Amino acid sequence: MNDGVVIIPTYNEKENIENIIKAVFALPKEFHVLVIDDGSPDGTASIVKRLQSEFDGKLHLLERAGKQGLGTAYITGFKWAIEHNYDFVFEMDADFSHNPNDLLKLHAACAEEGADLSVGSRYVSGVNVVNWPMGRVLMSYFASKYVRLVTGLNVADTTAGFVCYRTSVLKCIELDKIQFKGYAFQIEMKFTAFKCGFIIKEVPIIFVNRVLGSSKMSGGIFSEALFGVIRMKFRSFFRKYPQKTDSSAA
Repeated sequence: MNDGVVIIPTYNEKENIENIIKAVFALPKEFHVLVIDDGSPDGTASIVKRLQSEFDGKLHLLERAGKQGLGTAYITGFKWAIEHNYDFVFEMDADFSHNPNDLLKLHAACAEEGADLSVGSRYVSGVNVVNWPMGRVLMSYFASKYVRLVTGLNVADTTAGFVCYRTSVLKCIELDKIQFKGYAFQIEMKFTAFKCGFIIKEVPIIFVNRVLGSSKMSGGIFSEALFGVIRMKFRSFFRKYPQKTDSSAA
C-alpha cells in the first residue's frame, strides 16, 4: 500500500485538474490522489475519470451532489483514507496555489522529523504570497494573528489549506464533531489537533494565487472565521478532547 494520499476537493476546476494530477504523479515519491468533486457542471469529474485509466489504482474519485462545503469534502476524504489504510493524508488545492513539489517537504516533516501534522505555511518566514491583492494579503495575515490571539494556537498560518496529517491524528480527532464547513474548517482542525496534544510543524512555502479558474473565496468565509473562532474557543472550555497516546503517534 502506498503510504500517502493527496485529497483535492474540486468545484469547476476543469482548467487545472488534469495538470495538477499529473504534477503529483510526476513527483519522485509516489502519492495517490483522491479527488472529491461537488457536482462540477464544467465536467471536472469527467476529466478525472478519463485519467483513471492512465493512473490505474492510484487516482480515485468521489462524486457528491452539489456544493456541500470544503469542510465536509475533507471529512469525507479523511474517512475514506482511514478506511483504505493510508499512513499520511494531505490537503491540497487544485489550482496550483500550492506547489505539488512541497508535498515532499510536508511528508518529510511528518515521516522523518517527528511532526504529527505539518502545515505549508505562508507566514512562518515572512509573508510568502504571490499575486494576491494587498488587501487580501493583509486580511489573511491578520486573520491568522487574530486566531492565534484568541486560541493560543502557536501556528503562524492558522488558515492554511496545504497540510499533511498522520492518519493517527485523524483517527484521534472526533471528525463528526468538527463544525465549520468553510475555510474556518482549517482553523478548527489545527486547533483540535493542538488540544489533543499533537505536534504541529510549519513548513515554509510560497503561495501563488490561481491563474486559471475562479476563486471560491467570499466575505462570508472571513466572517465565519472571525466570529466562529470565538465560539470555538468558548466551546473548548466545556469539551474533553481525546489525547494523543504513544500508539496514536506511531
